[in-house]
Amino acid sequence: MTTQRSPLAAAHESLGARFVDFGGWAMPISYPAGTVAEHRACRSAAVAFDVSHLGTVRVEGRDAFERLQRSLTNDLGRIGPGRAQYTHLLDDADGSVIDDIIVWWVAPTRFDVMPNASNTASVRGALGGPDVTHERAVIAVQGPSARQQLASVSPAAACVPRFGVATFAWEGVECVAAGTGYTGEDGVECAVPAARAEAFWWAVLEHGVVPAGLGARDTLRLEAGLPLHGHELGPGITPLQAGLGWVVGWDKGPFRGRQALEAERRRGIGRRLRGLVTEGRQPPRQGNEVRGGDVVLGRVTSGNFSPVLERGIAMALLDPAVEPGSAVTIDVRGRPLGASVVTLPFVGPRAAARKGA
Repeated sequence: MTTQRSPLAAAHESLGARFVDFGGWAMPISYPAGTVAEHRACRSAAVAFDVSHLGTVRVEGRDAFERLQRSLTNDLGRIGPGRAQYTHLLDDADGSVIDDIIVWWVAPTRFDVMPNASNTASVRGALGGPDVTHERAVIAVQGPSARQQLASVSPAAACVPRFGVATFAWEGVECVAAGTGYTGEDGVECAVPAARAEAFWWAVLEHGVVPAGLGARDTLRLEAGLPLHGHELGPGITPLQAGLGWVVGWDKGPFRGRQALEAERRRGIGRRLRGLVTEGRQPPRQGNEVRGGDVVLGRVTSGNFSPVLERGIAMALLDPAVEPGSAVTIDVRGRPLGASVVTLPFVGPRAAARKGA
């Protein structure tokens, strides 16, 4: 299988990026400053990520709304044109998450559905519509000063509201901006036609935004308690187990996987996603067992070092009886690592509100 390249690949190479394979795409994992520096730049100022590996399936026409309503979990009737919505595509047999998706409602009869890179073909097969991924690049400008710095490039893109969607013109081409992201910080994601994407990328960087790779994007989303498909979501994992019941529009009528999900809701979930903070800097890793004494309570789904907390953090699917505040042990390659169970997220506005900050 041929590895795919972003329209911004040459720009990343000139910046000294280190590349990894991500869902069949060669994408920058970090730049010379390193992942921790990029992470901290996003928490304190603004960074730019190339997320062009995410898919775009365009669903259009008079029946587009109904097609999506019947296929996806969330209720598009809660929003309208010019808004974005987080949603899931479920396996009809067991209600597990085939993919988690952002839908950009660009115009009354046009929806740009944004699946994860490796799931684009599956999502297209379920929804129909053309795959227009290679027609554009997607640049995510994220951080507390993201809008201020992006405004120097495009005031129209910078002012799109949180979870809003708007078209804007930049140097004679039509682009789309959405107030979405995957870091726990404010920001805007800009879909720019591939032929003009590199010029837009350099314009953003010229106004002080720091380039950041997918390594920082992963540690940022982990601190923010955001799920990653293949870790907190995927085969055998339902929205209810992941603590994402709010993504399900129970009042909207039939959708794919509804019966299986209703059955789970009636009988109760067998595991639930929780946060773990370790007693030191050592990070847990996916697959590590979580124990309470000699009892296996579950397994880590994602783990890493938190640059903000300066502790190891993880998300884990645990026995639903395990409550925040519980002390547990994580088995890291045969060595016990003490940790506390916490409510997600680890970092961000919701975490600050929970602590009374």
